[in-house]
Amino acid sequence: MDKTLGYLREILSNYTEKYSEAQHLYRKLTDENFTSEGSFVRQLNQEEMDFLNKLLPNEIKHAKESEDHTRAYQLNEVYELIF
Repeated sequence: MDKTLGYLREILSNYTEKYSEAQHLYRKLTDENFTSEGSFVRQLNQEEMDFLNKLLPNEIKHAKESEDHTRAYQLNEVYELIF
């Protein structure tokens, strides 16, 4: 699995009990063999993109505050592709 998608999967796992959208996206990442964040984003529907649009900014901010610049950069890559 692509490192960026690994970060995304890890973040989604933190929300699977609270949001069914997170559970769905987590399963999608786990069950399908995406080779890049681009291939993943191209398979998203509007509802899935909207959910990630709400989730990722806070997670990117948290990564920056934790000085985990690699994670922040990788998550930002996915966030930019959604647009």
